[in-house]
Amino acid sequence: MNISESSLPLWIGLRYLAAKRRNHFISFISASSMVGMTLGVAVLILVLSVMNGFDHELRERILGMVPHGVLYERGGIDDWQALAEQVEQQPGVVAAAPLTRLQGMLGYGGRVQGVMVTGIEPEAEARVSILPQHVIDGRLEDLQPGSFGVLLGSLLAQHLNVVVGDKITLMLPEATLSPAGVLPRVKRLTVVGIFSVGAELDANLAVVNLEDARKLGRINAQAQALRVKFSNLFDAPAGIWRMVNTLDGYYTGSDWTRTHGNLFQAIKLEKTMIGLLLLIIVAVAAFNIISTLVMVVTDKQADIAILRTMGARPSTVMGIFMVQGLSIGLVGVVLGTILGILGALSISDIVAWVEQTFGFQILSADVYFISYLPSQLLWSDVVIVTSASLLLSFFATLYPSYRASRVQPAEALRYE
Repeated sequence: MNISESSLPLWIGLRYLAAKRRNHFISFISASSMVGMTLGVAVLILVLSVMNGFDHELRERILGMVPHGVLYERGGIDDWQALAEQVEQQPGVVAAAPLTRLQGMLGYGGRVQGVMVTGIEPEAEARVSILPQHVIDGRLEDLQPGSFGVLLGSLLAQHLNVVVGDKITLMLPEATLSPAGVLPRVKRLTVVGIFSVGAELDANLAVVNLEDARKLGRINAQAQALRVKFSNLFDAPAGIWRMVNTLDGYYTGSDWTRTHGNLFQAIKLEKTMIGLLLLIIVAVAAFNIISTLVMVVTDKQADIAILRTMGARPSTVMGIFMVQGLSIGLVGVVLGTILGILGALSISDIVAWVEQTFGFQILSADVYFISYLPSQLLWSDVVIVTSASLLLSFFATLYPSYRASRVQPAEALRYE
């Protein structure tokens, strides 16, 4: 067989990798290095995909329900349609809709729950919110002015044990004087629908018609504020600030970074820190490659000496063991990448099956901001993980390979 000098390291390195060794401990360390690399890469891709899923759900679900920005006017907004037309002409703004918020307590059958009552205009709300797409019972259009109907989150409806058509009691904190003393303001509402977005909002949000909210809150203006949706939610802070300074009138503003920005930053930080911690698993597997190659070099000193006496250069010997170490890392990275991608694409279905089979919930919307385990595979993360793992494998081969290239033939063959 004619083998060129340039392909000699590749041929011998792969032959060493596939050959059965007399020292089974070396084979065990080599296999453990490969398995460690596989598990490290797979878990890293899987966990990063789950963190991406949380990040995506925060943007699409939570920030699909929570306003990107809110514009307030002193004394309330008397003509929200005119203000909405001005706002929608601002750069980056998709749509605007009126908003009125009241804090109160809902009661039914002896059960009481604190809620945020939000007054909306159903037709305008469809342009700025994902609420219409997540109504599971009833219709958003049933929130007619004067009917005092209410749309409840699914978890809130479960807690109160109500269904569509039930009459529930809303208690507002504003006190009313009566012959019996100071009493809270109370109003009977009719449940006209139930929504479910799979998030914490399902447990504490009740939606009524804008006109009904105005009457409940005894507000003279049409609405308390204007909800603004941006094409890019990250433009909301600067966009709201620009409107406050440029629109005629006395306005103040708020945006999603003040209400949910800490959660967004926490997920971003957790993704970075968990990624670095899990990369240590890959680093440990890379150190195992170093151990494997050091022992292989010691075991193959006689072979190295023979190659050197036959004219092999130190760089050729170094290349042989680099090929062997990189082959271990490459196989581990490829297997880990495949397992990680398959796991990231199916983890949501697997967790849902486990919850359904064993009858428990891993993520509860009462505790977490979503009630299921999301996953979003980003190919950029896959490229970064595989590149970092291969780079660590490459660096792991340098010292043992250099040590092999420095073996002196005379010293190695003295006791053979």
